[in-house]
Amino acid sequence: MKKNKSLVALGVASLFVANHASAAGTWAEARSDAMGGTGVASGSYGSGALINPALLAKAHEDDSVTVILPSVGAQITDKDNLQDQIDDISDKVDRYKKVVDDLTLQDIITNPVGSLNQFQSAAGDLAGELESLRGKTANAKAAAGIAVSIPNDVLSVAFVTKAYARARVSSSIDQQDIDYLRSIQGSNAVAAGVALDAAVNGSDVITRNLNSTASGRAAIVSDYGIAMAKQFDLGGVPVSVGVTPKLQKTWLYNYTTSIYTYDSSDWNSSRYRNDDTGFNLDAGVAADFGESWTVGLSGQNLVSRDIDTKDIRITNGRTGKTVSYKDTYQIRPLVTAGAAWHNDLVTLSADGDLTETKGFKSEENSQYVGVGAEVRPLSWLAVRAGYRADVKGNDSNVFTGGVGFAPFNRVHVDLMGLYGEDETWGAGAQLSVTF
Repeated sequence: MKKNKSLVALGVASLFVANHASAAGTWAEARSDAMGGTGVASGSYGSGALINPALLAKAHEDDSVTVILPSVGAQITDKDNLQDQIDDISDKVDRYKKVVDDLTLQDIITNPVGSLNQFQSAAGDLAGELESLRGKTANAKAAAGIAVSIPNDVLSVAFVTKAYARARVSSSIDQQDIDYLRSIQGSNAVAAGVALDAAVNGSDVITRNLNSTASGRAAIVSDYGIAMAKQFDLGGVPVSVGVTPKLQKTWLYNYTTSIYTYDSSDWNSSRYRNDDTGFNLDAGVAADFGESWTVGLSGQNLVSRDIDTKDIRITNGRTGKTVSYKDTYQIRPLVTAGAAWHNDLVTLSADGDLTETKGFKSEENSQYVGVGAEVRPLSWLAVRAGYRADVKGNDSNVFTGGVGFAPFNRVHVDLMGLYGEDETWGAGAQLSVTF
């Protein structure tokens, strides 16, 4: 096993370097994340390349080049306290293996009661932890983005690099493992027979009968693109249209192994990792109605792609059968509609996904709606709050909040945080500079 908790920690850490906190889609932008993950209509021109490329054309006459470097964050859901559970089971596994390894034929013959009591106690503790761990999962999402936005009356352009990731850690507890350990705990005769066999033939006699597995699935998707946007006048209504053709690189991790032989150094092994490169496209539209209303529509990843993980095969020591562990990561169009009302002091926003957010086929899909507000009491200070919900009920609903600082309106520092049901929490930050 050594140690299952590393699977969670490593999964989360790997997401931090690639991913994002509040928004449920494919972008990270601290201002919008603090406002319930909204931004399709309420985002600024500098963040348009990350959220809705049409916003890139909404720069004002006095706006200049904006650089986001970077926007980052992460979100973790661990409603079952899996990390604490794994800490506990790691201790039990270490104790059980030590007892087995320390058993000698001489101990069993000369001190059968003491040897068996310790052995039975360790087996019972491990069985209890396996029962407690069964069916529990932990999830993490993260994202990061860098953008250089150059407004222009003819054609606004932005260079954008962004990445998003998701990971899920779970265990598959074999009931026969529990039955086997309970039989050792509850019968002196069974314990004596197993202990004697192990003392003569080695502890692998016992571990061959334990076949529970741990699984870590993760996907990291990186985009490298050039966003282009232009504003048109349609019957007196300013309408902006934008597109982002992009190169897309995907890394998939399928670390599935025996729960008793897990080694954190294997997480990034080529045996469990594969990658894929392809083309994709984002697009969007935004329209202003009067001075205060903006509506928008964005489409992320308009080219569908299915990417298979590595096929990992594990042989069951008890039956001799080989089991295949494989999954498919789905990249699908994510279409989101948004509306915003704004003036010099306040911005109110609402976004809703028109399509489902997909990931690994083994996981349930989600579909998000969010609302948010921003108040600007001072020219250099903004306070934000929001709420985001999954209408499918498969992801945690969260409250979001954050602040933004803009000294001299040149350097912008945005911070956000979130908290929600099922022990969900997250945080993000963004630094941007206007030249």
